[in-house]
Parts: sequence; structure tokens; C-alpha cells
Amino acid sequence: MTEPETQPDSPAALPLPARRTRLSPETRKQEVLAEAILYFAEEGFDGGTRGLAKRMGITQPLLYRYFPSKDDLVNEVYRAVYLDRWQSGWEDTIRDRHLPIETRLHQFYQAYTSVVFDRNWLRIFFFAGLKGLDLNARYLQRVESALLGPIWAETCIALGQPAPAAGLTGTHDLVWQMHGAIFYHGIRQQIYGDRSVSIDQTIKLAVKTYLGAAQDHLG
Repeated sequence: MTEPETQPDSPAALPLPARRTRLSPETRKQEVLAEAILYFAEEGFDGGTRGLAKRMGITQPLLYRYFPSKDDLVNEVYRAVYLDRWQSGWEDTIRDRHLPIETRLHQFYQAYTSVVFDRNWLRIFFFAGLKGLDLNARYLQRVESALLGPIWAETCIALGQPAPAAGLTGTHDLVWQMHGAIFYHGIRQQIYGDRSVSIDQTIKLAVKTYLGAAQDHLG
């Protein structure tokens, strides 16, 4: 007895291929930007758009549809990582004279470091410096004018002295020393993997040292 011949499955019986969801241009742009942040944080700015496109599984011309040049993409990374995470509350805390200056500085740095002590934030910052991009200078200029200058002015007022002139001349090197000591904690934590000291301890010590030096300086 011969077996009946096996008939191939009809087209209706075959599984349909999964349909790819079509993303809106803005969603796709944000997807490219998010991947670019990770890419530059890992590879540095020597990494090109060709490598980014390959990593994402898209063509380079498609990437350029959203960001016409690498410079445009880098500027968007700067905006997303540094400007969009900037909090106006930092400046409000520094100027809140209802609180002692030591309390203000401690609260400000707790809030500030919770944002900037991020692996991508720090690695992009250092890669930009090594590459000679102006991201660092642009960001530090804003830090100087919006945060460190006001810290020195408020410190002078809290210690019974007149506030210095606004602008770069209004920031004393003592403020940079305090800021640098706290910033280095993030480098130890995110770059070197050293978490032996808490950020709270670092902030307390840096602020106390700064205020003591400011008191001596102002007499």
C-alpha cells in the first residue's frame, strides 16, 4: 500500500514574518541620540558615524538624515548629557539665605553629584577634553558663572564681607579647590571603581575645609 503523497503547506498555513514597527522620525532620532551617548562614552570621539551606524544596524545615510554631520550629533549629545540635566534648583539652593552657608553647600553638592556622577557623563567629559573639543570649556564656563561665582559671593556675604564683582573675577580659587576635590570623588567612583568613601563624607570634608580657608582668607 502506497502512502499518500505529502502536500506542501499552503501559503495560508505558513507563519507570517514579524512586522517591524515603523518608528516616527522623532522617536528614531532620539534612539540614535541615546545610542550615540553610549557609543561616545565607550569609544571616545575618535569613533565615527560609520561605526555608530554599524553598531545600530542602520545605514550611515539614514543616520545623517537625523544628524547631518558628526558635529551636529556631538552638539546634541552635549545638550542631552549636560544641558538637559542642568537643574535650576542648584542655583536656588546656593542663594537661599534662610539656610547657613555650610548647609546650602552640602545640599547643593548632594544634588549636583547625583546628576554628574554618572558613567556616561564623566567619560564623555574626559574624552572631549582629550580630543580637544570645546564641550568641556562650554560646560565649565556655565559652572563658573552660574554656580561657583555665586558660591563665592554667598560665602563672602555669610562671613560678613561684601560680595565680589560678578563674573569670572567673582570666583576665588578656593571655590575651585573645593569643587575639584568633590569632582575627583566621581572620578574615583566611576572611572577607578573605588567606592571606599561615601560622597557624603567627601562633601562634608571639602565644604568644611573650604569654609575654614575662606574665613582665613577674608579675615
